[in-house]
Amino acid sequence: MSKNAKIAAGGVAVGLILLIWLPWWAALLIVLGVPAAAYLALDPSQRRRLRRATRKELGR
Repeated sequence: MSKNAKIAAGGVAVGLILLIWLPWWAALLIVLGVPAAAYLALDPSQRRRLRRATRKELGR
């Protein structure tokens, strides 16, 4: 299993646990808010590097 697949599987597991323990809107806020906050915490050069790497992986 690749590193990205492990991360995705962990994210799904955490999301399901949150849906069981919290109201759906709180779980959704956490699942969407944490990655968005992490992205916004990057400085502009790191964001550019991240976007460039993502485009390269897509074959553009």
